[in-house]
Amino acid sequence: MARRKKPIIPDDVLDQVLAGRVVRTMSDADALLGDMKKALAERLLNAELDHHLAGEAVAGRPNCRNGYGQKTVLTDAGRVRLDIPRDRAGTFDPQLIARYRRRFPGFDDRVISMYARGMSVREIQGHLLEIYGMEASPDLISVITDAVLDEVAAWQNRPLEVVYPVVFFDALRVKIRDEGMVRNKAVHIALGIRADGTKEVLGLWIEQNEGAKFWLRVMNELRHRGVEDILLAMVDGLKGFPDAIRAVFPEALVQTCIVHLLRHSLDFVAWKDRKSVATALKDIYRAVDAETGKTALAAFAESPWGRKYAAIVQSWERAWEEVIPFYAFPADVRKLVYTTNAIEALNAKLRRAVRARGHFPNDDAALKLFFLALNRAEKEWIMPPREWSMAKAQFAILFGDRFARATV
Repeated sequence: MARRKKPIIPDDVLDQVLAGRVVRTMSDADALLGDMKKALAERLLNAELDHHLAGEAVAGRPNCRNGYGQKTVLTDAGRVRLDIPRDRAGTFDPQLIARYRRRFPGFDDRVISMYARGMSVREIQGHLLEIYGMEASPDLISVITDAVLDEVAAWQNRPLEVVYPVVFFDALRVKIRDEGMVRNKAVHIALGIRADGTKEVLGLWIEQNEGAKFWLRVMNELRHRGVEDILLAMVDGLKGFPDAIRAVFPEALVQTCIVHLLRHSLDFVAWKDRKSVATALKDIYRAVDAETGKTALAAFAESPWGRKYAAIVQSWERAWEEVIPFYAFPADVRKLVYTTNAIEALNAKLRRAVRARGHFPNDDAALKLFFLALNRAEKEWIMPPREWSMAKAQFAILFGDRFARATV
């Protein structure tokens, strides 16, 4: 017969807590827990004051208790009115609830967690009212989440690795209010893969107009933060991007993202034709080498699909110089480059976070959300990509000493 598990809180202790209380519903239980939280907090505050007064006595400074003051604080269970002990000299500053603070430890984290999951300020306000019966103004929620901006600034300027074998550069379009108008802006993300295969978001940048000057500024920022070499830079075919990368990292191999190129190609195609056109394009990017790929592109141009959708051929021809490096890679590296699971999975999480918002009130609001969403995503990055173990060996051969620097 299974033995009864010993309770964490002994029954006799619970009996003392429940003495004189009738608990029939969860509402009664919540009220009891609120009272217990209040009693525990006040006991801790009194213990803090006792410790403070003992220190004052040792230092030879006369001081003593001076009654109580009341303060209403926000907790994750609602509002709690606490009796805060005071001292005669007025030197006591409690650590549990610091002077001038009106929120219990953990409350801010709860609000920030909801914001990171894509809830808007109004949705968080409604959730707190509905679940906890707590009225929190939109201004209070904004103040709490604005505290994240200091973390964003420190994160955006932190030192980086000396060498990154692969860096994916990508962007998501979001609507942000700017100068009284809602504009489409790009939130650019740089996702690096270290020599051990682990992933790291290198930075976030918001820009309405992309161009060579913008990308040159981003590359110089990465250089100033300690990056000396990028072996393979994956880009989405933006104008001026490859030149900006090579201006700062002259040895970098710039590769157009094949997935982005395919998606751009299919933008020209009627829905009913997409599957057939996508199949026809496989001969180009699955070719054994660049020459065979060029021949396959010419064959596609002469095919019925190529003649019907001539814009596809033009887009591949414009990007061809950044497509060619792809053919020099062995199958394991090609799979890593082609699938781009790392950046695609990350983009999916970010899109879910912004889906509920019509637009952001300013750039900082967008930065806060993206930073918090990235923090949540990074906690799930435990294992390197499945293709990395084989790709790593190929990188060591292809890039020699440059890759060796990344493993130091």
